[in-house]
Amino acid sequence: MFFSANDLLWLLLPLAAASGWLVARLEQKRRTRQSFDLPSAYFKGLNFLLNEQPDKAIEVFIRVLEVNSDTVETHLALGNLFRRRGEVERAIRIHQNLIARPTLDREQRSLALLELGQDYLKAGLLDRAENLFQELAEIRAHSEQALKLLLHIYQQEKEWEKAITVARKLARVSGRDMNSMIAHFYCELAELDYTHHNHASARERLKLALVADDKCVRASMLLGDIDAREGNYREAIGHWQRIEQQDIHYIGEVAERIAEGFRRMDNDQGLYDYFRVSLRRHGGVSLALTFADIINSREGAEAAEKFIVEWLRRAPNVHGLHKLLEINLVKAKDSARNDLLMLKGIIEELRTQHLGYACGECGFKGKSLHWLCPGCNHWNTIKPVREE
Repeated sequence: MFFSANDLLWLLLPLAAASGWLVARLEQKRRTRQSFDLPSAYFKGLNFLLNEQPDKAIEVFIRVLEVNSDTVETHLALGNLFRRRGEVERAIRIHQNLIARPTLDREQRSLALLELGQDYLKAGLLDRAENLFQELAEIRAHSEQALKLLLHIYQQEKEWEKAITVARKLARVSGRDMNSMIAHFYCELAELDYTHHNHASARERLKLALVADDKCVRASMLLGDIDAREGNYREAIGHWQRIEQQDIHYIGEVAERIAEGFRRMDNDQGLYDYFRVSLRRHGGVSLALTFADIINSREGAEAAEKFIVEWLRRAPNVHGLHKLLEINLVKAKDSARNDLLMLKGIIEELRTQHLGYACGECGFKGKSLHWLCPGCNHWNTIKPVREE
């Protein structure tokens, strides 16, 4: 059978239409499959993250970037993963490349800058991180987080004036009470002044600390030390005594200083009366031990021993027992003295478990008082173990 060109054209038109329809369907299926594959990969990577499998998560996200290199969220997540793994240089490169894209909108650029700032912070490039966080602090959506990170930098660099300014801004933005922290920043500045014998400036800063937080034990302690160094023992005692109302846990830190202040003023009766009344009000190991020494020097060893025994009956503890052994060792002789020395050695071993300082937030323990916990970086959470 012979077909003309027109006949062939009419026969091929339906075939072409069918082919076009088939190609369109296949393309649509491919696009649909891709649109479903990408979210599936995201969820798969997220699942690895939640299960603490960062290596597998990174593999998934890299494959996603191979399929769609324009995905901002994936770049941010991948850079974050590298930073958490300690691969800070790779994280920096990813976030820098992302910021260089002209197609980023304002919010995407801000997120990338925030991540890059944290990369710099992790790498120890504090100046670069500071510049980025200062820029982000002016953007409402990121101001709180940027200010927190700036505050962290200024504490690391001991830039206490800047830390005070940022802490006040953070308090306004977040609604959090930052007064206790601000008081410690003033105390840090005051301690620098005190070290350089600039007592007038130190006093002014400590007054500002107490304005910010009237419960600041550290400020009262240091004000007392300044007055004592200048011979103003009455004023020094007043500052140290204020600690009773601020936080009784710390009164033991200044008990010996208060006693020495009264002795410097030749006021034995005032010394005795203060510790007797304060011990009745609050109790406390340090107050009791200091009062035992006061009784010993005032009335003799037997009166001190009687006080310790009565106190131990009410509140048994190894510190009181240790003090009782010390008092008895003075009058003991020969074999009795040797036995007491052996017992004292045993008690001292037990006593070491109840000395030092501990953080109420993270449990950090140390032999000296830290106002900023080295373990959790919280202010004012470390207290004397002996008073607990």
